[in-house]
Amino acid sequence: MYTHKSDAARNESDPGVTSTVVGVQDESDRRLQLVKRSRDLMSSRFRRFLSSIRWSDLEQEMRGLSNYRLSCCVNTLLQTLSATWEVSDLLEKWEAAGVRADSHNVPLQLKRVLAAMRSDHLPQHVPHRDFLHCLDRNCVRLSVQHDADEVFLSILNFVQQQMDDRALALEIQNLYKISVETHLQCLECDSVQTRTSYLLSLHLHLKEDHNSLAGCISSFLEDQELRGIDRCFCAKCGIKTPSKQGVKLLSLPRILCVHLKRFRNSRGYTRKLDCQVTFPETFDFSEIAREGFATDFAQNECKYTLYAVVVHSGSAMCGHYTAYVRHRGNQGWYYADDSFIRQASWEDVQRTNGKYNR
Repeated sequence: MYTHKSDAARNESDPGVTSTVVGVQDESDRRLQLVKRSRDLMSSRFRRFLSSIRWSDLEQEMRGLSNYRLSCCVNTLLQTLSATWEVSDLLEKWEAAGVRADSHNVPLQLKRVLAAMRSDHLPQHVPHRDFLHCLDRNCVRLSVQHDADEVFLSILNFVQQQMDDRALALEIQNLYKISVETHLQCLECDSVQTRTSYLLSLHLHLKEDHNSLAGCISSFLEDQELRGIDRCFCAKCGIKTPSKQGVKLLSLPRILCVHLKRFRNSRGYTRKLDCQVTFPETFDFSEIAREGFATDFAQNECKYTLYAVVVHSGSAMCGHYTAYVRHRGNQGWYYADDSFIRQASWEDVQRTNGKYNR
């Protein structure tokens, strides 16, 4: 049609053009008006349709994060923190108007990037370089491979150090806080020393072959004998003596973070265990480790549901981080590999074992 209209416009200045052509042009104008009215009507209806939906309701439920200077480790942590709505909600309550040097403030930059990840507006890939550069200014360097558990604990420490609202900062820490009682018994005089402390994640030792989450937690809570170079000082004996050390749980957190210790150091060489670890989608802590509760443990509800898994693929010296995250809205699993996002199944999550199996 546009070609025809252009031809007609040129022919209007040509005296040799017959009236028949002009008549055809008039009919074309009527058709164009009808098409324009139809197009405007469709456009209006489409705009009303767009205004009636939320982008988060579309098929793509997660935002990708580009890999910027080896940022896959931080990218996966951001995906898991975005799925941890309790953290986002507490950060949203924080009025950070009095914070100075915001380019150095990790919790402030975290608040901004998590808000961007939840936004209903495009673009699909979230701008997160300000957060990465903020971590770099706080000595979590760019262009360096990091351990995800170390970076996660560093972020929680920055929240405590750099938030000016101490009450909110403590609320965020308490989401992950595992209160424990450590006892150390001297095997020479039977005296016992006890100390109360807390953890922000459970660091579970793995065996060389097959492991289960329940078995790893039980092993963590078993008493260990400390002999040889591991002997501890006994105040009653006045010397280092063989001893027995154990841990009892005083309270469990709302969000239980588990770190599987896949790396082994031997004679200056670090290697990674690629053994399989089975884990359930839901479990009751009291059913697998009630003997690990302290006598004054008072919690009645100890059930947990898995919502995020951080996966390290590769060797101890070189690797790549990805994540499986359960969406809060539709409860479906998603696989996040930097900017690449796809839907996943529970079977996909269960197959993760640290190898290159993507």
